[in-house]
Amino acid sequence: MTRGNAAPFDYKRQHKLRIKVARIFNTYGPRMHPDDGRVVSNFIMQALKGKPITVYGKGQQTRSFCYVDDMIDGFVRLMATPDEFTGPVNLGNPTEFTILELAHKVIELTKSKSKIVFKTLPHDDPTQRQPNISLAKKTLKWKPKVDLEDGLKETIEYFRNLKIDP
Repeated sequence: MTRGNAAPFDYKRQHKLRIKVARIFNTYGPRMHPDDGRVVSNFIMQALKGKPITVYGKGQQTRSFCYVDDMIDGFVRLMATPDEFTGPVNLGNPTEFTILELAHKVIELTKSKSKIVFKTLPHDDPTQRQPNISLAKKTLKWKPKVDLEDGLKETIEYFRNLKIDP
């Protein structure tokens, strides 16, 4: 158990409480803040404003993106498990996309004229982020259902309706 996971288990022991621990991976969707600094919101806002899409490195680092409805379904299923199952359980979408693929998909779906600009990759940027959801599949009978394109369409529509100034 990692140090970050220890606190809830200590709290459970001290206070005799029922807990559930989920590790969430790259959730996105409507109602996310447009300038929260995450790659999905950054790319969508840049594209909607017609600004260049900023990609770090060559954009070959991979990420997996889990639509908010799928994440909530995972939480609900986790909460419904027996008390003796506490987790931690990984909740996320194991399908990986390169950052460059995401940039192209956002430009396509927004019908933006944005160009992609490449900047120096930060030293601490991981090359891959992909959850192993085998425990969620087995114990929660859960896996994400919304594919990236459908989720991005909903998220882009939400951002468009915010009517944010360019």
